[in-house]
Amino acid sequence: MSKFPWKTTLAVSALLAATAYAFAQMSSGGPMGMHGQMHQGEMMNQMYSQMMQGQTGMHSGTSGGMHGGMSGHGQMHGQQSGTPTMPGQDAFGAIQEIVQALQSDPKTDWSKVNIEALRQHLIDMNEVTLHAAATPRAFDNGIEFTVTGEGRTLESIKRMVPAHVKQLHEIGWNAKTDELPNGVKLTVMSSDAQPLTKLKALGFIGIMVQGGHHQPHHMMMAKGQLVH
Repeated sequence: MSKFPWKTTLAVSALLAATAYAFAQMSSGGPMGMHGQMHQGEMMNQMYSQMMQGQTGMHSGTSGGMHGGMSGHGQMHGQQSGTPTMPGQDAFGAIQEIVQALQSDPKTDWSKVNIEALRQHLIDMNEVTLHAAATPRAFDNGIEFTVTGEGRTLESIKRMVPAHVKQLHEIGWNAKTDELPNGVKLTVMSSDAQPLTKLKALGFIGIMVQGGHHQPHHMMMAKGQLVH
C-alpha cells in the first residue's frame, strides 16, 4: 500500500510542476510579469495548504485514529475488567478497613477482638449524624444545641455527645452537656480560637467532628481495648 493517498501525490506533483514553471518564467523574463508571478505564488500556496491538509487528514485518520481507537478500547476494557474500590456502604467500608489492618498485624490478639462493638458504635454515629434533631440557640459568649431523638437515636445521642465533650476538652474547647429527658443539651463557649461566628457556622455536627480521635478509637474498640 502506498504511504500517501493519491490526492496527496497529485498535489505534490502539481506543486513541483508549478514551481518549475514559475522559475522558468522568472528566469526567461516571460509574459507572466509581476502580476502573474503573484498569482502563481498564491496558487502554489493554496496547493501546498491542500497537500498539508491531506497529510494531516491521513495521519489523523490512520495513525491518530488507530491510537485513539486503541485508547478508547483500553479504557473500555479497564472499566469492564477493573476491580471496584468502593465497599458500597460507609460503615461496611470502615469495618473492612479495620479488619484488614488486624489481619495484617501478626500481634493481633484475636481472643480480645470485638468487631461487633465497633459495628454498634458506627450505628450510633449514623443515628446521631442523620437522625438526631439539633436545635441551636446562640447567646453572648457561646452556643447551645438541644439534641433530641427517639428510640435508638436517643440512646445514641446519650452515648456519643457527652463522650465527645471529653474529647473537646482535650483539644482545648470549652464545652459541657446537660441531660434532657429526650436527649442532651450541648453547650460550647466561644473563645479566641473558636469565636461565636465560627461556632454558628460549624453547627452541631461540625463541632461533633472536631479532633482526630475517632479513627484510633475505632481500632481500640475492635481490639477490645475500649468499652463502647
